[in-house]
Amino acid sequence: MTFPREVKEFAEIVFRAGYEIYLVGGAVRNLERGLPPDDYDFTTNATPEQVTAIFKKVIPTGIEHGTVTVLFKGNSFEVTTYRMDGKYSNFRHPDSITYCTDIYEDLKRRDFTINAMAIDVRNGRVIDAHGGMEDLKHGIIRAIGNPDERFAEDGLRILRACRFAAQLEFQIEPVTLDGMIHNRDHLKNISKERIRDELLKTMSAEHPSIAFLYMQKTQILEYVLPELLEGVGMEQRDRHQFDVFHHMIYSCDFMEKDPVLRMAALLHDIGKPRCFKVRDGVNTFYGHENVGTEMAHEILRRLKFSKADETRICHLIKNHMFHYTEDWSDGAVRRFIARVGLENMSDLFKLRFADRAGAMGDKTFACTPEDIALSRRVDAIVKEVPPLKLSDLAVNGAMLKEAGIPKGPAMGTVLNYLLEAVMDDPAMNTKEALLNLGKNFYESRLQCK
Repeated sequence: MTFPREVKEFAEIVFRAGYEIYLVGGAVRNLERGLPPDDYDFTTNATPEQVTAIFKKVIPTGIEHGTVTVLFKGNSFEVTTYRMDGKYSNFRHPDSITYCTDIYEDLKRRDFTINAMAIDVRNGRVIDAHGGMEDLKHGIIRAIGNPDERFAEDGLRILRACRFAAQLEFQIEPVTLDGMIHNRDHLKNISKERIRDELLKTMSAEHPSIAFLYMQKTQILEYVLPELLEGVGMEQRDRHQFDVFHHMIYSCDFMEKDPVLRMAALLHDIGKPRCFKVRDGVNTFYGHENVGTEMAHEILRRLKFSKADETRICHLIKNHMFHYTEDWSDGAVRRFIARVGLENMSDLFKLRFADRAGAMGDKTFACTPEDIALSRRVDAIVKEVPPLKLSDLAVNGAMLKEAGIPKGPAMGTVLNYLLEAVMDDPAMNTKEALLNLGKNFYESRLQCK
């Protein structure tokens, strides 16, 4: 087992100062699986104050829990003092912590066996008192000790188990799974921000659907995303091989690993169950994109997503139901671009492809000839730099006012009329042509009202 030179040098400095230090967390899991670590976290018997005395640049990032971040040769190493946790009265954080001097005491307070291993980076020796290596080898998520105790201490661990199962593509062993079910009510005590963060971390998995299937199995979806449950058993039609619930989580799998885009894929059909009607013996969901957009706004606000992410996700859901045919005029394509926004066009096509793949469970169905044709037409029209918004017009409000059109609602109507005209015929976008067209429209259609 090899480590970067600066990692070994960092640990050696701590050892020379008279303290123990071990690598813990995800880095250990990755190294044992032959994968490069995303970051390096350490545990030590040195207190935060003693760590601060050893290194020049130390940030007290979690000092209340014994954690500091050491900036060392271009790296950020999180270092936490060995500790024992007190009572968890809020089902999330211990009421108190006590520093200890025994690495084994520290490791047994952790959540899952695969997270309770440590490595001495000087010699590669692994400390594994809870069978984490064996569980890692067999692809198992197992709580340390009594699962009921672990999940009662911190309800978020229930959601973390689902996330690890997806990220690692492991199975949650039965006793741990039962503990998740028995203690699911503890998720009521977890902040919406923490739940949001776990969902976003889940989106880094190759198949986030694994986590959502475990959430369904353990009955925790009602605390995380209860709206998803409305789609369970809601059968669809035509090309759809799955009910609404499974379609959404599989669409999430097929979306690229942008957490915001994956949330859009997960929620894109969230409105279908509330729009369900049987017409002529066929299940229909007319208008589900509008209902789904409103539901997504509520969900994302509840989970404390940023306003920018909320806007991006909901805009994609609102516009994901388009039906292109070769009969579309160039003007229709320009209006489509204007409605979606050129900056969102690539994301919308990605959602369309994920939607199609999630319908059949196969990415070979993701792209149709119609999608390709529309994409090419969009590219061709964009190269022409067409007028797509009011600011693209060759005239503005001041010019229209000089032409005799008063400020107010009438001017807004005229400007929108001119934009529609130039979308049909971009050659009309000249000052002279638009002033004449605008004045005639105002005098013939608006002035007499």
